[in-house]
Amino acid sequence: MKAVRDWVAVCGFADLLPERGVCALVNGYQIAIFRDFSGGVYALGNLDPFSGAQVLSRGIVGTRGTEPTVASPMHKQVFSLSSGTCLDNPAIAVPTYPARVNGGKVEILT
Repeated sequence: MKAVRDWVAVCGFADLLPERGVCALVNGYQIAIFRDFSGGVYALGNLDPFSGAQVLSRGIVGTRGTEPTVASPMHKQVFSLSSGTCLDNPAIAVPTYPARVNGGKVEILT
């Protein structure tokens, strides 16, 4: 039987500052949530696979070309906010989660 997935509200959209990250605990997992200047929201696993620390939500948000990214605050590896792929080492990726804004709340599909 396939697991049922559901949208979980994690914070208010207005609580997210553009180009900054926050961390939410969702179903026992730390999720890093980001908002860009155009209002897009992204969610990915908070665990930096290179250092083993739960720190991606504290990373430096930017872009590489047109790709929205976050650089780990530990060793500065850059991850795509869209796909979770490490742009410095494409063999490594962090999990991504569908995210949306609904009724002023940021929701993550779990």
